[in-house]
Amino acid sequence: MSTRLEDYDYELPEELIAQRPVTRRDESRLLVLDGKARADHNFRDLPSFLRRGDLLVLNNTRVMPARLLGCREGGEGAAELLLHSPTPQGDWIALVRPSKRFKPGMRFFGEDGVTVRVEEDLGEGNRRVVLESPNDWMAAMQTAGAMPLPPYIRRKADSRDAERYQTVFARENGAVAAPTAGLHFSEEVLHQIAELGVDRGELTLHVGPGTFLPVREVDFSKHRMHAERFELDAALRRKIDKTREAGGRVIAVGTTVVRALESLSETDWAGDEDHQGETRLFVHPPYEFKRVDALLTNFHLPRSTLLMLVSALAGREAMLAAYEHAVREKYRFYSYGDAMLIMPGGLT
Repeated sequence: MSTRLEDYDYELPEELIAQRPVTRRDESRLLVLDGKARADHNFRDLPSFLRRGDLLVLNNTRVMPARLLGCREGGEGAAELLLHSPTPQGDWIALVRPSKRFKPGMRFFGEDGVTVRVEEDLGEGNRRVVLESPNDWMAAMQTAGAMPLPPYIRRKADSRDAERYQTVFARENGAVAAPTAGLHFSEEVLHQIAELGVDRGELTLHVGPGTFLPVREVDFSKHRMHAERFELDAALRRKIDKTREAGGRVIAVGTTVVRALESLSETDWAGDEDHQGETRLFVHPPYEFKRVDALLTNFHLPRSTLLMLVSALAGREAMLAAYEHAVREKYRFYSYGDAMLIMPGGLT
């Protein structure tokens, strides 16, 4: 199996990169991939592809307004901190801009008196930062923060993003990027799925900024994945086991759910304790999925680890052909774009 990065490339016209969400969450399009067969649908058609006894697994992480906007001490012009990882001491790790000018001991000033001190240079633009005012990080984010839209959305976040760059089932604060496959769900679609007798489970994986980092290795097998924090309780693991034993399918909503479900060893999976930890799992062909039967996902960047993950499930040739079809049919790509349902085992 090839591990050449160039084998996971495709051409994408810039105008297909969605800059804003559709008017209603469930108005996005849905490309259904059943083996090598493809069919164009609307997201509201999703319930028709599910059946009683299936299990839909969602990521309930909540995106924080973690991009703090302001200025640096003694400097002119704008500055920003992207808070992405809490430390055990209650500090945060942040990506800073302009990174070369933020030295240890320097302060960042945000709106309404928000003051943050740079404590330690961790390299690659990362700093450990300490909050001086106010005394609560979430309060600081609410005061001086903005939703951390991905770099390919070339506009500033606005008030609409506070709602739409968040799933309707988001509960657990901690992400700096949305689990975008979940953005398509409306309460109405979730109700229809429940009425069918499809079960539902939730886990938490806090999406970090590493999800947007490019793969730089020509041989992608040498790429080191970023770490992401996740929580997966024992009750959901037992529900997944029972679903598959009874002939139901486990449908992961998003690649974050796949990484969480596939990360545990067999020993940890069978254990009675709720699991909390980090994953650096890199799923790429060839890969044997242990707990996921189908995947709902958005369209991913060329040469990305996420494109490799979906190729491991659907097959590289079938996936690239599906992407060519999506480009030809002018689907909308990336975070605010359209969705794809991958069902390798068939629709029935």
